[in-house]
Amino acid sequence: MWWIIVIVLVLIILSIISTYNELVRLRNKVKDQWSQIDVQLKRRCDLIPNLVETVKGYAKHEKGTLEAVIKARNTFLSAKTPEDEMKASKEVTSALTKLFALAEAYPDLKANENFTSLQNTLSDTEDKISYARQFYNDNVMNYKNKIEMFPSNIVAGIFNFKPEPFFEATEEERKNVEVKF
Repeated sequence: MWWIIVIVLVLIILSIISTYNELVRLRNKVKDQWSQIDVQLKRRCDLIPNLVETVKGYAKHEKGTLEAVIKARNTFLSAKTPEDEMKASKEVTSALTKLFALAEAYPDLKANENFTSLQNTLSDTEDKISYARQFYNDNVMNYKNKIEMFPSNIVAGIFNFKPEPFFEATEEERKNVEVKF
């Protein structure tokens, strides 16, 4: 009779250990994916000063737009948490969109080799950010499912595992893009 009780207890303990380790693995995977996004977001911020300097020479009276880009970049660089970085990243995206729209009014700027190179590099970086966000959200979903599903939710509750936020689009990013020819 005691053997059965010992075997059941050992199985329960092994199940708890296994679930705990799986939760830790998933949480670490989410953090790793966030760091991949962070690398690309920082890369984008590193490119902004060069882009602003290139645009300054052509669009001297567009000071407000350039200041908005610099302010958004500085807000991102001072962000302390992933949530703050997500919010600041959206501001950077919005400011860069306005900057590239501004470039349409300056044919000489659009033809500038340095500007075109920076624009292409930023475009490539935006693609990488998009893919990294997708992987991050997939990992957040897996982690969140593990936290919320029975019986792993019991272990998650005991060891205080908390869900991570999804990287979501802003209302502005969800709007239809207006294309004019």
